Amino acid sequence: MLSIVIPVFNERESLPHLWKEINHVLADDLNWEILFIDDGSSDGSAEYLIDLCKNNAGIKLVQFYRNFGKSAALSEGFKHAQGDIIVTMDGDLQDDPTEIPNLINKLETGYDLVSGWKKTRHDPWTKTFPSKIFNVVTRLFTGVNIHDFNCGLKSYRQAVVKSLEIF
Repeated sequence: MLSIVIPVFNERESLPHLWKEINHVLADDLNWEILFIDDGSSDGSAEYLIDLCKNNAGIKLVQFYRNFGKSAALSEGFKHAQGDIIVTMDGDLQDDPTEIPNLINKLETGYDLVSGWKKTRHDPWTKTFPSKIFNVVTRLFTGVNIHDFNCGLKSYRQAVVKSLEIF
């Protein structure tokens, strides 16, 4: 089974397109679940997701009563994920769902975790510049050669996710 964990905070405008893209990518014969973790949205995201869950058995929603942050949302999604493979992605359309099969294929070559990379970010320089500095410094100190440590698009084997201690 494939679990897709998507933290959401005030993403109402992007959710219909995100669902359409994910639905297009998922193979008919693939056993999957999508876990949306609503992190205290106030823009109608939760209401949209509640309706989406009613019409799609594979979609589940966990709602936080207030904003706890992305780490808390991911942690909660990991607790609920049933899949042997778990994919995480952001709900703001900056992660391309068509990359999901590539992430899964890479896992199947023997990796335990595969990280995506935002080649093009749709953020102001005030976010991209500090991110670039963070990535360079982190690569230097850790020796891990990842282009974008903060990219939300990742795939994990379940054993890796279950071993993480986020909080």
